Amino acid sequence: MTSPTPPPQAAARARAGEPGLAATVALYALARLGLVAVVALVLTVAGAPLVVALLVALIVALPLSMVLFRGLRGRLDRAIAASTATRSAEREALRAQLRGDADPRPGDGDRVPGSAGSADGETDSDGDRPGQQQ
Repeated sequence: MTSPTPPPQAAARARAGEPGLAATVALYALARLGLVAVVALVLTVAGAPLVVALLVALIVALPLSMVLFRGLRGRLDRAIAASTATRSAEREALRAQLRGDADPRPGDGDRVPGSAGSADGETDSDGDRPGQQQ
């Protein structure tokens, strides 16, 4: 069995020094959890009960993280877009392989060539719809 070669987008991302999707998601999640912890700690030191401090920290951290972590969110968006593009290219290549094509053609993956009759209103040779009883 041969080992799969990395997709071109992953190789370009590795050369650019950007981490993959999982690392970016983990970094963003840790940054947001850290922000909640810092806000809760500040509120607890200020004299608020721990449960109240945690609830307020959860509410305050959401809009604050949108402002503070704008660059990290942009990197996460780029990682998601790259992952989506890679998966789409791999899916199209697999569909082309299953069709027997040497090169994938965009847009042909939804229909199987040579298939006759479907539930979309096409009729069979007798003029009846497939599955229709007489």
